[in-house]
Amino acid sequence: MTSTLEQDLLQYQRWRDRLLQALETFRAQIEPGGEVDVQQALWMYDMLESLRSDRMLIAFLAEFSRGKTELINALFFSSYKRRLLPSGIGRTTMCPTEIFHDPAERPYLRLLPIETRETDDTVSALKRRPIEWIQVNLDMDDSDRLAQALAKVVESKPVPVERARELGLYDEADPAALVVDGKVQIPAWRHALVNFPHPMLTAGLAILDTPGLNAMGTEPELTLSTIPSAHAVMFLLATDTGVTRTDLDLWQRIVQPSVSQAVAVLNKVDLMWDELKSDREIAASLAGQVDTTARMLDLPRAQVVPVSAQKALIGRIRGDTALVDRSGIEAVEAMIAAMIPERRRIIADRVAREFSPVVESTYESMLAQLRATRSELAEMRGFQGKNREMVKVMLDKLERDRTAYQTVAQNFRNTHAVVMKQGVTLQANLDPALIDSICQGYRRRLHDQLFTIRLMRVMQELFDHFGRETTKILSYATQIKSVVDTLYRSFHEKYGFARLSPPALELDAYNDTMLRLKYRTSAFCSSPMTVMQPQGMVIRKFYDQMVAEARNLFSQVSSEVEAWLRRALSPLMIQMREHEENLDRRVNNLREVYENMRSLEGRIEELDGRQAQLSRRVAELEEIRTALAQPMQAARIGARAA
Repeated sequence: MTSTLEQDLLQYQRWRDRLLQALETFRAQIEPGGEVDVQQALWMYDMLESLRSDRMLIAFLAEFSRGKTELINALFFSSYKRRLLPSGIGRTTMCPTEIFHDPAERPYLRLLPIETRETDDTVSALKRRPIEWIQVNLDMDDSDRLAQALAKVVESKPVPVERARELGLYDEADPAALVVDGKVQIPAWRHALVNFPHPMLTAGLAILDTPGLNAMGTEPELTLSTIPSAHAVMFLLATDTGVTRTDLDLWQRIVQPSVSQAVAVLNKVDLMWDELKSDREIAASLAGQVDTTARMLDLPRAQVVPVSAQKALIGRIRGDTALVDRSGIEAVEAMIAAMIPERRRIIADRVAREFSPVVESTYESMLAQLRATRSELAEMRGFQGKNREMVKVMLDKLERDRTAYQTVAQNFRNTHAVVMKQGVTLQANLDPALIDSICQGYRRRLHDQLFTIRLMRVMQELFDHFGRETTKILSYATQIKSVVDTLYRSFHEKYGFARLSPPALELDAYNDTMLRLKYRTSAFCSSPMTVMQPQGMVIRKFYDQMVAEARNLFSQVSSEVEAWLRRALSPLMIQMREHEENLDRRVNNLREVYENMRSLEGRIEELDGRQAQLSRRVAELEEIRTALAQPMQAARIGARAA
């Protein structure tokens, strides 16, 4: 039976497909007509590919033995009538595991060897290098072989204590770090990727199954990047223990400061199913635990959901609807489904921000061409039955107008050169080589800094440097935006161009991201888990990940600025080109009519055809505007309803 969550996800997929279809139709219609240049066409293609591959990532996060993997099995894989992902007593998830569906590739499990921790490469960088991973193809027709393949994610291996220490995977204070014959068990894999053709994953959902708190301390990328980038977190607790000290540390350090949507899941409620207590007594005890959890995590009570993942999985395998209902799994599904409207709203806002200006400028351009053609057609018809001298008067006036406009156009090109020069100056502050040289300079200073306090001091200096660069970038951007605004206003007032607003350049969000990164840096350096780790490994892994995040952030800003510089004046340049072409066409038409009055009827017929063609283009664009507006409206209605 299809769950409500699956139905909601399929509806979300259909909505996104309609939106993509409207955008594809728009791109296909404007590219042949030359309304966009090559760079803008490439930008639209990249935008569409980004939307097509967009996934809503749900991270399942908890200390070990809270039942994360069992809950994932119950939510997504019960149709296989068995535990598909390995789960059981003790530590099962040994490495972070991402589960998604990429229809362009066959189902697979990719495993990143733990030895890659010795390199300076982040997991994100290694994802772009498949050769570094061990790949296991998945047999979707054999559930036993499928489960056997997926069991590899929990593999571990014995290594000498010194080797584990070199990899940053040995903590003497960890009760699980048992030394036997001078060796300790460590995870065999650093990260796992599972490409799995499940309907909900195909619809755009992705899952992140994380290891426990200790592994969080050894892999800074999880806490600095992966989990904060998740669209929501399902934070699992055990009903019998409630919020423990390690649970609270995990929540306050990783989830609360950086995750916009989070749900606390009180798992293992079946431990409270006491046959010696009445249903009312059990419900009262459970309600008390929910209240306490909500208070300790500073969450609304509605965002604390009790569940038994094990009973939900058993109930679904056996077809026992009563057990499924009692397990509470449907409430968890409802919480995930409630996150979908917000994701729709975010995508709709992104399309409105980035695509709508192009759609609107193209629509206004077509309208302007249609109005100009109608005006020229009326002008030509007005010459019917008139003498050549009247045509000559109009021709002289039109040639004067064209000459004056050519002067203005040259002035615009000069201003455009100034804007581009300012853009080059702006981009110089974002040059990857410059950022790398700055980071390497701090890296050398960190080499001998074996204490977290000194580490934090150097990191603070690095963030201060980034902060100064961000302020400089925002200042440049404001100056450029002012010039562009003036140009749009001037051409609207002087030549009646469509009153368009230049695309917005919004960089404040990047500055906010840098501040959040700075906060996470402080929290990481002050965490007891950090202090307990081998300091050399902490410094190297943390610094490399932090620098990767900051470098990626500056790269995003650079791409945003570059794209904006291309798009900022593009609508105005298109209108100027069309205005110039229209003037040239009118001058040539009038000159030909002046030289041969008998060509007048031919010109009128040609303009009639052009008018009909432009009318069709305008009608098509109106349909596209309507199609784009409907998904946006639907997204906002859905978000309000949720």
